[in-house]
Amino acid sequence: MNVIQTALPGVLLFEPRVFGDERGYFFESFRLDVFERHAGPRVFVQDNESFSRHGVIRGLHYQKLPHAQGKLVRVIRGTVLDVAVDIRKGSPTFGRHVAEELSGDNRRMMWIPPGFAHGFAVLSDTALFSYKCDAYYAPEFDAGILWNDPEIGIDWRIAPEDASLSAKDIRQPKLREIEGLELPY
Repeated sequence: MNVIQTALPGVLLFEPRVFGDERGYFFESFRLDVFERHAGPRVFVQDNESFSRHGVIRGLHYQKLPHAQGKLVRVIRGTVLDVAVDIRKGSPTFGRHVAEELSGDNRRMMWIPPGFAHGFAVLSDTALFSYKCDAYYAPEFDAGILWNDPEIGIDWRIAPEDASLSAKDIRQPKLREIEGLELPY
């Protein structure tokens, strides 16, 4: 498995080796020893899956302490633009983001550690998205950042008028409007 460091320290891409022939293919989608060698020890406690149509943007989400989550995300079918935003107080990369294309074809996974907000935009007709979490979903600690915060400047590769968002995601605050105590680190 190839491990790629992104522009944000701690946010990693895992690219599996795929073995294929005329019958199909095989690849290891997760190996604990490889993951822990690069991302550190984690215990994944919850797996989630979502299905979305083209133009859906989900995020930017995070959980407040003491329930901050790390996520290992992948796309089983379709293509998404996956985004992580550094929201760690005092971080030299605070407010910066990385955006990576994940697809059923490239089979890449992205590790988003605690201390980062996460979101994705569906670029294909549909997408089946799967992810592991290292903390349980805790609704009372659920938080988010406005998807189109101009200070973060994410190019979602979806025209704003074509974006499909939940009512919750439309109402999220901008990063600078969030009290420091609400940020996870």
